Amino acid sequence: MVAPSGAVESGSASRIAPATSLGTVSLTVNDLDRSRAFYERAIGLRASELEGGALALGVAGEHPLIELRGDSAAPHLNRRAPGLYHLAILVPTRLDLAFALARLAEVRWPLDGASDHLVSEALYLSDPDGNGIEIYRDRPRVDWPRSGDQLQMSTLPLDLDGVIGELKAAGELQASATSGTTIGHVHLQVSDLAEAEAFYHGVLGFDVMVRGYPGALFVSAGGYHHHIGLNTWHSAGTAPVPDDSVGLRSFEIELPDDGELAAVLARLEAASIPGTEVPGGVLVRDPWGSGVVLRTVAAAG
Repeated sequence: MVAPSGAVESGSASRIAPATSLGTVSLTVNDLDRSRAFYERAIGLRASELEGGALALGVAGEHPLIELRGDSAAPHLNRRAPGLYHLAILVPTRLDLAFALARLAEVRWPLDGASDHLVSEALYLSDPDGNGIEIYRDRPRVDWPRSGDQLQMSTLPLDLDGVIGELKAAGELQASATSGTTIGHVHLQVSDLAEAEAFYHGVLGFDVMVRGYPGALFVSAGGYHHHIGLNTWHSAGTAPVPDDSVGLRSFEIELPDDGELAAVLARLEAASIPGTEVPGGVLVRDPWGSGVVLRTVAAAG
């Protein structure tokens, strides 16, 4: 396989640390009160106020999953431009996925879709501003299908009856998301897949896990099915949106220690990609301006 310009092949010393994971996803929304009600009632997250009027949303006592900043004057979300396709909330079990589905049903929030990806089972919806959300559970890693060195993923109809049937074993419904719920991945819209691969694989060092899915690329650390999805389904050749628009502000990549963070920062410097210090980490931007905050697990905690 020939790497795109600027890319580094998987297996080199430039691979990101296997223990890398994702942290908080930061969004701009038009109406903060409306969004708070949605994420608390429909998603089951607990809100806490931050300095400057922002909100942190997550499971009580755990690292925030989502940060919201309100701006009533922000241009509305452009779903055909580079940026967030969806953020993906990973729940621990299939029962937790059933609880998530029950919460959505209780508040009558519509699904955009529901899919079986072979490696996972997923619900899809949008928040009040149109930001995409996936709520999913993973199948055991030993059951993930492969063809050679490539992971196999697909988009099949989800057995919703089977998921909701998990509730038969539950004593009562859960209004709040379960401890251990995390941001499993983010899926981004980009203008060009080769350029996206050069940045996320070649510079940051994520491994390419799935290349054959039409119009998309999936990359990860440590053999996960994907920490970052990249697609051009609606956004091929399109220009970035203004920085103050509704949508993605940034997402966190959490490295296991200072040495691994320094290695990624060194690759960014070698590629002449500037970074800006932010509390606890360094903010860089992908080729379309999406913010990527690099930090250690200790700094994020």
